Amino acid sequence: MKSVIAQIFSGESSEEAHNEFVKFSRGVFGDRYVLEGKKQTSKWAVKTSSEFANFFVRRILENASGEIAVKGIIVSTSDLERDCEFGVEDVKKYMGIKQLVINCLTTPDKILGLMDKHPRAFYALSFSVGDYDLKIKAKPPKSGKPGTKTKGGGDEGPKADFCSLKTSDKKMIEDLFFDYPDFQEIKITHAIEVKEIELPKNYKTPEEMRENAVRKGVIKRIIDVDGRKEVKEKSFAV
Repeated sequence: MKSVIAQIFSGESSEEAHNEFVKFSRGVFGDRYVLEGKKQTSKWAVKTSSEFANFFVRRILENASGEIAVKGIIVSTSDLERDCEFGVEDVKKYMGIKQLVINCLTTPDKILGLMDKHPRAFYALSFSVGDYDLKIKAKPPKSGKPGTKTKGGGDEGPKADFCSLKTSDKKMIEDLFFDYPDFQEIKITHAIEVKEIELPKNYKTPEEMRENAVRKGVIKRIIDVDGRKEVKEKSFAV
């Protein structure tokens, strides 16, 4: 399983990429998909913005087995609780948004099953299993608007402080940092420019049209690796 950014830069397209880009309107969205990496003695320490949460949860659980302790929240506008095959500690509701509070023991297949049924929900879940120690802030991500920057922009740039992962999985590192998988320290940010939204003709309601529209534009990848800076661009249609 590749991250959405790796898919786009390798010229691939998927339903997963489409689902992630549904939230974008026309305009420029800066400081997205922020990544920081540090090489440690026997593993890597990775920090990211919220956009990588679902990728981390799915990618790690697909390589896990047995019972694991999971804590965090699942955020959605849909009624997910009835499809949960694991314990839900509480359900919080606010302005049509539902937060399922999770603090239980469960198996990977049960969470993955829910993700398959509700791929557009936000899975802010923390757990440790095998070669992975994943911590994600238990709060909804900020939606942001074109032209806005994430909190903590300033001189130091946007902060990668929503997800934290420690792992010895080299393939994970090669996916996230596909241009420079061998590094001591690296930081990457992305600016997404949606230039065109191609509306489908076989849907009638505004919601259906928005969710099935194809977004076309350019993504800019700004890399700072071991003191060297580089910018790459790639067009997309998802």
